[in-house]
Amino acid sequence: VPSIKFHHLPIVTPVSTTATHLEVLTLEVRHFSKPRVHEELINISKTCKIHGACFLALYLHLPTLHQNTTKSFKDMKEHFLNVPGLLPVLATDIPKPFLERDNKAYQYFLDFATQVPQAAGIMINTFEFLESKVVRATSDGLCVPDNPMPPIYCIGPLIVAADERGGSSKTSPEDAHKCITWLDSQPNQSVVFLCFGSLEPFTKEQLREIAIGLEKSGQRFLWVVRDPPFHNLSVSIKPNGYPDLDSLLPDGFLERTKERGLVVKLWAPQVEILNHSSVGGFVTHCGWNSTLEAVCAGVPLVAWPLYAEQPLNRAVLVDGMKLALSMNESEDGFVSADEVEKNLRGLMVSDEGILIRERALTMKNAAKAAMIEGGSSHVALSKLVESWN
Repeated sequence: VPSIKFHHLPIVTPVSTTATHLEVLTLEVRHFSKPRVHEELINISKTCKIHGACFLALYLHLPTLHQNTTKSFKDMKEHFLNVPGLLPVLATDIPKPFLERDNKAYQYFLDFATQVPQAAGIMINTFEFLESKVVRATSDGLCVPDNPMPPIYCIGPLIVAADERGGSSKTSPEDAHKCITWLDSQPNQSVVFLCFGSLEPFTKEQLREIAIGLEKSGQRFLWVVRDPPFHNLSVSIKPNGYPDLDSLLPDGFLERTKERGLVVKLWAPQVEILNHSSVGGFVTHCGWNSTLEAVCAGVPLVAWPLYAEQPLNRAVLVDGMKLALSMNESEDGFVSADEVEKNLRGLMVSDEGILIRERALTMKNAAKAAMIEGGSSHVALSKLVESWN
């Protein structure tokens, strides 16, 4: 992007090399980079005017939640948290760094949450129709009852239209577009797309359960499969880096389902797939990028949260908006073939699935309205700049 200039900072070594949370290492790198960032900002300020802002609702309310309990959220398994603008959220559904009160990552985020209200304005990648209740509650200062609240600007939905963010160096253009060609031959809204992000943690056993569920459902499907985590790896990996599907999946699965299913290795052009007319449902880890991409395409979701903020996203989507069917309700996160089959059938052929599809199309129209030129992104950004000036 020619209009953006990148300033590369020197590499720093974090102190907590034995940290159990990736977030601790990430935040320590940020902490030890402060002197370099400060120096760089001073240099930039000689020729440019500098402003900054950050983000939202559970974070803003975290200090209040912290004051109201002495327990770690991970130990409050039957307890629901009341966050302004949201329906009650199960304590264990909040992001992992928030779960352990004595963990360093928790303290980092708690400190960060106390500083957010000091911003000149907060920009969030959403649009008001999608989360109108929580946007209104946050704007009204309900999440930070003891502090003034800066203006909230919805600048979304912002998505990468050309799928530039998710490509793999091991995926050729021919492989990437093979699935699009296959989709061209499928009936309208007949295909379920399964894709779980770049950190998919499924074991060989879980991949087999998904395969069995897909086969039992009888639904057409496009499924992106990645390598299992190395600590659970019990199959061979081919020399070119692709997962060995014959070793990972049930014997004969690919042959038996070849007339109605396609398995893609490592990566697929998600935005292009979701916008294809033959796709009628999306089984996703419920990361925010994937959620917005599905909303913008008008494709209903089956939410299967796996890590990070995804359980909270699922709680909002399923409980608050009735947009998504949900999976992964078991304590160990292992989903059986029967659950996969039930949710796929529910999404594609049940009365509930029809209602979900209608709701998704309504949200697609709202997302389009928010994305038009002069819409939420442009207006919000201009207002924020005006407030800084």
